[in-house]
Amino acid sequence: MATKDDIRERLVALREVMRRERLGAFIFPSTDPHNGEYVPERWKGREWISGFNGSAGTAVVTADAAALWTDSRYFIAAAEQTEGTEFVLMRERIEGTPTVAEWIGRKLAASSITEVGIDGMVSTAASVETLKRQLRSQGGLTLRTNFDALSAIWKDRPEVPLNNIDVHPTEYAGEDCRSKLKRIREALKGVNADGMLVSALDDIAWTLNLRGTDVHCCPVFVAYLLIGEDTTTLFTDLRKLTPDTETYLKANGIGVKEYADVAKALAAYSGYSILMDANETSYTLYNIAKCREKINIPSPISSMKTVKNSTEIEGMRRAMLRDGVAMVKFLRWLKPAVERGGETEISIDRKLTALRAEQSLFRDISFDTIAGYADHGAIVHYEATPETDRELKPEGMLLLDSGAQYLDGTTDITRTIALGPLTDEMKKVYTIVLKGHIRLAMAKFPQGASGTQIDALARIDMWREGMNYLHGTGHGVGSYLNVHEGPHQFRMEWKPAPLLPGMTITNEPGLYLEGHFGVRTENTMLITPYKETAFGRFVQLEPLTLCPIDTAPIITAMLSDEELDWLNEYHATVKEKLTPLLDADDAEWLDEATKPLCKTDGTKAGNSRTAM
Repeated sequence: MATKDDIRERLVALREVMRRERLGAFIFPSTDPHNGEYVPERWKGREWISGFNGSAGTAVVTADAAALWTDSRYFIAAAEQTEGTEFVLMRERIEGTPTVAEWIGRKLAASSITEVGIDGMVSTAASVETLKRQLRSQGGLTLRTNFDALSAIWKDRPEVPLNNIDVHPTEYAGEDCRSKLKRIREALKGVNADGMLVSALDDIAWTLNLRGTDVHCCPVFVAYLLIGEDTTTLFTDLRKLTPDTETYLKANGIGVKEYADVAKALAAYSGYSILMDANETSYTLYNIAKCREKINIPSPISSMKTVKNSTEIEGMRRAMLRDGVAMVKFLRWLKPAVERGGETEISIDRKLTALRAEQSLFRDISFDTIAGYADHGAIVHYEATPETDRELKPEGMLLLDSGAQYLDGTTDITRTIALGPLTDEMKKVYTIVLKGHIRLAMAKFPQGASGTQIDALARIDMWREGMNYLHGTGHGVGSYLNVHEGPHQFRMEWKPAPLLPGMTITNEPGLYLEGHFGVRTENTMLITPYKETAFGRFVQLEPLTLCPIDTAPIITAMLSDEELDWLNEYHATVKEKLTPLLDADDAEWLDEATKPLCKTDGTKAGNSRTAM
């Protein structure tokens, strides 16, 4: 991790380059040439210049100031990581926070330099065009996109990864790549496109049934894919291809060229029209293509990929079973281990990863584990480091958000666990979050509705208390692909993507009391048909995640009978499906952890088999 002195030296070097290039400011987004959320080390320029390692944010540097924009998931972490540097934290979507362009405009108002820099290869065409308009409104500032400042100052910059590309068997994918390419071409014809450039790494991996290890926790590889009317070309470093992968590509009629050749291929593209999503394609590549018509609409691959086929769904179910076994083994171990002493946020992360690694088809974790004890749980995307690692004690709560990559599925689960005595406030907040999780889990809604229309179900009880959280309530989950998959999601902000049967999506409301504790409860869900009536088709959410929800912090009087029914039914399902896979001791622990709850007055809730 960079020290404060490192950041200071890097800013000095950057400003010398900016002075030489006559740039008044330079902007560092979080993305790479493929608009990835998680990026290879080579393109972590924003982290390198600022010291902030979250997955989302923008750093801006002028001759005498520096600022970092990020969202609510990272407010606390970003403040801590940039403390002692020049970087001033800008809290996105908080009233009074200036936009990047507004801040630059103020800083350059008295300067004779009016040009701002950004690397056009790591910024999407849409974001650059928007930034250009915003900068023009700030006194006529202009944007230069053909200069990568990092190439001049990052002396030990990592190379593009050279890890192998492997074939993902159809027994897990459920559809061969020829069939997928046929469907894609049919979709392109429907919008009068002769071809398309695919930049998103998970879209490429899904289309070709290939996987890699170029991006931490994401089984993808660095490449571009150019799909024509009757040709398909993969652009990647040829050293990454194994003999089996070369044979597979040749057998499926897929040509291969060097990664850097994509620019020449676009310049020589002979089709009349090409689909290039300006929200996915880098500004540089978007402007290289010289065909008659650029069709700027979302790639059809994203919507195809998010609706899982029957093989992928069954694979996800199997992966959740194995993941549930690992979680039960971990939870049984956790509290006695904490009582013995010596366990920390990092050590329990290692323990859980080791238990997952014992499961068949395990390949990796699906994201860096969030193990936040006590007030660290209030940091939404906290990641323990040797400097922040805290010993767990038999009191308070642990927020544990984790997941795994298996060959047949990807998992994502959060449990907040009582390690000992809790305050009344902790119990109340925990129960409010649980109510939100259950209300959303019980939802029945029209097929094709937007996640924004459903999101409020998870927040109703919080809002009554004057409480809220600013992150999304749910995101799509890939099938042995990225743990964050879209475009569908549950979120307050308007996201029009429809919710359809076969989609996987998380259900993860939370509340965070800065400096005290945080609570989040998350299951990965599958959207399934509910019923068809004269009013149309309706869908529902089925929990795929199989793991007990800690009942110790629950104030049962706060749960409705229907909510209590749902929880008891969910726990009955967890017990039924996991018990045959557990040894006697783990099964005994699970039996106790899933015992039905009653109201505090001793009365039982109803026994509705439709609660789930």
